[in-house]
Amino acid sequence: MPVSPYLSPILLLVASNLFMTFAWYGHLKGNPKPLWIAVMTSWGVAFFEYWLAVPANRIGHQVYSAAELKTMQEVITLAVFAGFSVLYLGEKLTVNHLVGFGFIALGAFFIFKGPLA
Repeated sequence: MPVSPYLSPILLLVASNLFMTFAWYGHLKGNPKPLWIAVMTSWGVAFFEYWLAVPANRIGHQVYSAAELKTMQEVITLAVFAGFSVLYLGEKLTVNHLVGFGFIALGAFFIFKGPLA
């Protein structure tokens, strides 16, 4: 049973963002490697992110606008990053972070709500 074009882009974007977040921020934990190794490793991880993000957008564009897909991407990115920073990097989320994320979520609400007038 294939996944619907409404749900599959969300699932693919979540998986894509896991790769992207590790590519961009995973090297911040532990012993720092030389920068060229971090860049090459990140580039290799990002390759797999593209194999998920591009199909997510192609499939999603059947039912979502480009603006809706981009908004979805940003909200998913923040959710994945928040979990990553707490669970993997051991950082704390502050009230300021949560308020800022809330404003972004409010913006996403208006993108998906449709015309106000």
